[in-house]
Amino acid sequence: MSAEGLRLYSYWRSSAAYRVRIALNLKGLPYEIIPVHLTANGGEQHSAEYAQMNPQEFVPTLLDGGRVIRQSMAIIEYLDESYDGEIKLLPPTARDRARVRGLAQIVACDIHPINNLRVLQYLEREFNTPTEERERWSRHWIREGFDALEELLAENPSTGQFCEGDDPSLADVCLVPQVYNAKRWGLELTDWPTIARIADECLKLPAFDRARPENQIDAPKS
Repeated sequence: MSAEGLRLYSYWRSSAAYRVRIALNLKGLPYEIIPVHLTANGGEQHSAEYAQMNPQEFVPTLLDGGRVIRQSMAIIEYLDESYDGEIKLLPPTARDRARVRGLAQIVACDIHPINNLRVLQYLEREFNTPTEERERWSRHWIREGFDALEELLAENPSTGQFCEGDDPSLADVCLVPQVYNAKRWGLELTDWPTIARIADECLKLPAFDRARPENQIDAPKS
């Protein structure tokens, strides 16, 4: 398939969109970023136009010609299956794919969803939860998830330079944005040396570096 016309609706600090940017870069696919500001004017994701395209009113959304693909994990697997690229984000064997998906889902299914913007906004709006308590909430769930992830990575012989062997995979694509979130919420990585090492290795690669939040066209200039 030709990758001409790939458009990604993204927000610079969305970790789900961050995952997809990494995946697109690793696959070597050209794409256009269409910024969706999640907090300006009540959140541009809630506009009627965007909600028609993505009824959940989430980012990211990927347009591939006339196709609309929603949910970051589905988008990444779609890209991996549809376009050859230089890297396959899922390994060739069922056993290794299961391990990679399991590691990725610790982040995408267990850590990230209860720390994202809509949850924190709900805690503030419905329960008057102060900023300090919302931040403590986020740190708690990241810590719990990272404790398990560190054990799974550190004690498995399949862990190499990256989460699975010596090539980046879906697991690394999910890990790096969550490391960014951990640092954002004030967590040091000293308790998770394997996670820290793998994240550092990933960020040495141009595909990961270009996807960093601060390198996005909609990132604040300051």
